[in-house]
Amino acid sequence: MQEYNAFHLRKSKKEIGMKFELNGEFIRLGDLLKAAGLTGTGGEAKQVVQDGLVNVDGKVCTERGHKIRAGQKVQFKDQTIEVVEHAK
Repeated sequence: MQEYNAFHLRKSKKEIGMKFELNGEFIRLGDLLKAAGLTGTGGEAKQVVQDGLVNVDGKVCTERGHKIRAGQKVQFKDQTIEVVEHAK
């Protein structure tokens, strides 16, 4: 299993954002939600994605296996995840 690094970054008082450091070309949306700690299980990640509760770059995404690459932003509830390349 690939290792991922995530760290929190406070953007404002109301919105808390997170930068997610990607090791590799992409991470699947469901795996990102789990790795970032926004869902507890793969089943929960699948459900919130299928229910249309997750946005990728401002658009609703209902594909749990959607490939997320560096430069993309994922929103779920009051959290925004900015995916960045792994610092070399």
